[in-house]
Amino acid sequence: MKTTDTPPVDPAEDVPPVAKTSEVPAPPAKATEGTFLNVFSHGMLILWAFMVVLPLLWAVMTSFKTDRDIFSSPWALPDSLHFENWSRAWTEANMSDYFLNTVIVVGCSLVGTMLLGSMAAYVLARFDFPGNRFIYFLFIGGMSFPIILALVPLFYVMQNLSLLNTLPGLILVYIGYSLPFTVFFMTAFFRTLPTTVAEAAFVDGASHTRTFFQVMLPMAKPGLISISIFNFLGQWNQYMLPTVLNTEPDRKVLTQGLVQLAVSQGYKGDWSGLFAGLVMAMLPVLAAYIVFQRQVVQGLTAGALK
Repeated sequence: MKTTDTPPVDPAEDVPPVAKTSEVPAPPAKATEGTFLNVFSHGMLILWAFMVVLPLLWAVMTSFKTDRDIFSSPWALPDSLHFENWSRAWTEANMSDYFLNTVIVVGCSLVGTMLLGSMAAYVLARFDFPGNRFIYFLFIGGMSFPIILALVPLFYVMQNLSLLNTLPGLILVYIGYSLPFTVFFMTAFFRTLPTTVAEAAFVDGASHTRTFFQVMLPMAKPGLISISIFNFLGQWNQYMLPTVLNTEPDRKVLTQGLVQLAVSQGYKGDWSGLFAGLVMAMLPVLAAYIVFQRQVVQGLTAGALK
């Protein structure tokens, strides 16, 4: 009896095809968290910007109003721009003299602070000698020392040196007040600069002084601009030191003039002139930061990028 052989059947052919459904992969959890943090951080930055910018705009707007408009409609725009408020504050309130004294004191102290601070920082960052770390930590300790504790002995020191109530004495105090943070910042910045450039300058016969001023100092320009802005802000807005060490009426700085103008409001009520003087004091600081904003960011991030 002959049997017929049947060909083997492939099991895959008997299985009916299954329709494929298009499935969208779920977004990863890290991407979702990153998006949420990004939105939250931008929202907080926008809120912070409004909290900072709105008071500045309100002060500028109020400086062009009359005293009656300031109290009757403080949030409304001025009907007309009263530039006489600025001229009155500049002349009658002696803001011109206060402004000039502030420019002289801050300008000279800023140059002295950057020159002495960068030189000290360069030595501490580039040279090893006995007492290097001790001197560096002395500057660090100066940052943590409250200036209010030094006011009384500083007053008598300035008095014994015949520098009390003088602009040169105030300049020296500003320099000493700003040196610790300047040395701390610039020491860390000089350590990030390449040593091969200075070594090449020494091989070419350059002295230490020439290497510092012509090679290393130009390379540290971002850091110098950054710390200059910080020192400028601190010295321009300084009030405690000039109040204790500088009481002569013709040598007062801008912060003292603003306080004197505010105190006089209890007698004659020139509020429009007060806001005009306040805006005058803010404009140089805002202008300096707007002009050097990019350099400040570069100086703060240079150490992290190298």
